[in-house]
Amino acid sequence: MDFSPRQLLIIGDSSVYGWGDPEGGGWCERLRKHWMTIPNAPVIYPLGIRGDGLEKVAKRWKQEWKCRGELRRKFPDGLILTIGLNDTARIGRQDGRPQLSPEAFKFGLERLLTDIKKQTEVMVLGLTPVNEKAMPFSGCLWYSNSACSSYENQIEETCLELDIPFLPTHSAMINEKNFCNWIEKDGIHLKPEGHLWIYNKVSNWKSLLKWAKI
Repeated sequence: MDFSPRQLLIIGDSSVYGWGDPEGGGWCERLRKHWMTIPNAPVIYPLGIRGDGLEKVAKRWKQEWKCRGELRRKFPDGLILTIGLNDTARIGRQDGRPQLSPEAFKFGLERLLTDIKKQTEVMVLGLTPVNEKAMPFSGCLWYSNSACSSYENQIEETCLELDIPFLPTHSAMINEKNFCNWIEKDGIHLKPEGHLWIYNKVSNWKSLLKWAKI
C-alpha cells in the first residue's frame, strides 16, 4: 500500500511566486503552509517565475514535472496552472500588439492543457485585475482589464471544452469595491491583501478540495 503523500505542482508567473506579499509569501505559499497543518494533505510545489506567459510555461512544465517525483516512478498527482496576465500586455503603446494574440493564446492553451491532462489531473485559475491608471508597466507594457477579461474568458471556454476545473478570479476580484487598493503601485502585482483574497478563494475551491481529499 502506498503511504506517500500526494503531490501538487502549481505552475505560473509572479502570482504563484508570491511577488508583492512580504507578509505571507503569496497565496500559493499561504496554501502550502496551511496544508502542512492538515494530516495527509498533499505536498505543494510552488513553481512561479516572474514574467512567464503561456509559451514559457509550455516549454518548462515537463521538466518541472519529471524532477518532482519524490519516489521512484512516482510522479505528481495534480497540477494547477495559472498564466495569461503577461500574455495580455500590449507592447510599446496602448494600442500596440499584445505579447500573445488572443487566437494564439487560445490555440496554445488548448494544446498545453491537452498535454498536461494526459499525464495528470489539471486545474486552472483565472487572471487578476490591473490598475490601468498605473500604466505603462516598466515604461513599455500596457495592461488593461478589458484584455484580462477577454483572456480569462478564453481560458474558461477552453477548460469547459476539455472538462477541466476552472476558478474565475478576474471577474470576481474586479467586482470587489476596493480591489485597486490590493494592487501594488506598479499596477499589476498584488499586495498582501490581494494574495489573501486569492488564497481564500483557492483554499475553499470545491474542485481542489475534492482532488486533495481534505
